[in-house]
Amino acid sequence: MRRFRFLLSRRWVLFLLTVLALAWVAWRLGEWQFHRLEDRKDRNAIIERNETQAPVPVTDVLGIDAPVSSDEEWTRVTATGTYDVDSTVVVRYRTRDGAAGVDVVVPLVLADGTSLLVDRGWFATDNRGTTPDDVPAPPAGEVEIEGWVRADAAGDSAAVTDFSTRAISSAEIGPAIDREVLEGFVDLRSESPEPEQALAPAQLPDLDNGPHFFYGLQWWFFGALALFGFAYLVYDESRGGRGPVRGSRRQPAAGANAETGGQSERSMPPSTGSMTPVTKDAAGDSRKAAARPNSSGSP
Repeated sequence: MRRFRFLLSRRWVLFLLTVLALAWVAWRLGEWQFHRLEDRKDRNAIIERNETQAPVPVTDVLGIDAPVSSDEEWTRVTATGTYDVDSTVVVRYRTRDGAAGVDVVVPLVLADGTSLLVDRGWFATDNRGTTPDDVPAPPAGEVEIEGWVRADAAGDSAAVTDFSTRAISSAEIGPAIDREVLEGFVDLRSESPEPEQALAPAQLPDLDNGPHFFYGLQWWFFGALALFGFAYLVYDESRGGRGPVRGSRRQPAAGANAETGGQSERSMPPSTGSMTPVTKDAAGDSRKAAARPNSSGSP
C-alpha cells in the first residue's frame, strides 16, 4: 500500500472529491432525463386515449376557475355559440415550416353568457405586426365547433397588449377582452358552418419518446468516464508517472563504441600526431622544399 500513499496528499484528496462531485452530477442529470422519458410516455398515453374517445360537451371538462388537469388535455369537446369577432386576439411568433405567422384566438359566446377561447388555427403573415383586422373572419351567426382541450400557458409570454400575445392564457385574455371565460382553451378541429377562408388547423403533438433515453445514457457515460480517468491517473502515478511501459530509457545507437562512451568511429576526433608531408624528388624539386632541411645541415 505504500505505492498509494500519495492519495492522502491534499492535491489528490481535492482531485478525488472533484471527480466524485462530477460523477454524482452526471448521474443525477441522467436520472432527470429518464424521468422526463417516463413523463413523455405518460403524456403520449393520455393523448392517445383522449383522441380515440367520442367528443363531450365542453362544459363537462372546462369551467370557471377550474384549471385543466393533465388527464383532461387533448380531450375532444364540442360547443355551440356565436363568435365575438371584435374580441379577436392574435398570437404572435408562430412559425410553420419556416414561414412566419400567427394563431387566431376568437371567443365563442355560449348560451349561458360565458365565453370559450377558441384557437381557430394558423394564418401566414409577413412579420409586419399583424392585427385582428388582418386575419380572416370566422363564420357569422351560430356556430358548432369541435376541438381539443388545452391548458393555459404561464409566464410573461402570456401577457396581452393591444389584442396581441405570445401565448394563450384565459387568465390573461379574459380581463383583456372584458369577458368571463372558461379556464383553458380549445384548439379547433372543425366548425360548422365553414368559413369563407379557413385557417390552417392546429398541429397535434408528436407521440414519439424524444431523445431523453439517449441523453440519459450520455450523462451516465460521462460520469463513468470521469471515474475511469481518475482510476487511470492513480495507476499511472503509482508507477512513477512513467506511463504504461516501465523503464522506457533510450537505448544506445546501434554500432556504438562502448569504450568511447557510445561514440561511433566517425564521430571520434582525429589523432593529434604529426603527419609527414608527401614530396616529389624529380629534378631536385619538392612541393615542400621550404619544409625539408638540407642533408648537410648548411644553407
